[in-house]
Parts: sequence; C-alpha cells; structure tokens
Amino acid sequence: VQLQASGGGLVQAGGSLRLSCAASGRTFSSVNMGWFRQAPGTEREFVAAISWSGSRTLYSDSVKGRFTISRDNAKNTVYLQMNSLRFEDTAVYYCAASMSTLSLRTYAYDYFGQGTLVTVSS
Repeated sequence: VQLQASGGGLVQAGGSLRLSCAASGRTFSSVNMGWFRQAPGTEREFVAAISWSGSRTLYSDSVKGRFTISRDNAKNTVYLQMNSLRFEDTAVYYCAASMSTLSLRTYAYDYFGQGTLVTVSS
C-alpha cells in the first residue's frame, strides 16, 4: 500500500484544515486507516482511525470533538477534518494502513505514508 498525505499548512489557532491521504496498491476498501502525528522531540501519537467500512471510528481524547475522520472508498482516500485547532496540534501528520485490526496502537499499522506538516500559530 502506498500512502500520500496532503493538506497541511499554516493556520491560526481556532482555524480549520482538512488533511487527505490517497492510497494505492491494494484494495483500499478492505483496509482500516488511521492518522498519527509527531511533534518535534516527541513520539508519534495516535490521532484517529476508521474501519474499512467507515462504520467505526476511534479518536484520541485530545482531538475528540474537534477532529473528524472519514473515508471515500470510491476515491481511495481518507480524510481528517481538523477544527478548532490549537497550538499543541502542531505536528507532522501521518496516515497509516492496517491490514488487521482497528487500533490506536502504532504497531498495529503495516504502512505509513510520508507526513504533512501542520503548524498552528497562537
């Protein structure tokens, strides 16, 4: 599975961004997808995940109620709508694909794409 994330940029606190991740190489509609992020000097952390059908989602406590993960299997794309952005949301965001379980654990994901940088100014 090849993953290509896009949509990052600079935004003021309180603003919104939508990240996209285009997938290719396998049957996208059978793969669970996730978003992770990594700020400088920190470990990669879970943000959100969505099941292959889109019927189940998981969110970290820090983004619940502000971020929404969704997918369009016809377009082989997963999205992360980020609203009410905070300075602490600044990070490189990565999309990931899991061939097995829907999980918030990094080790459950088999593929990671290159990151897209989100910078929130305070």
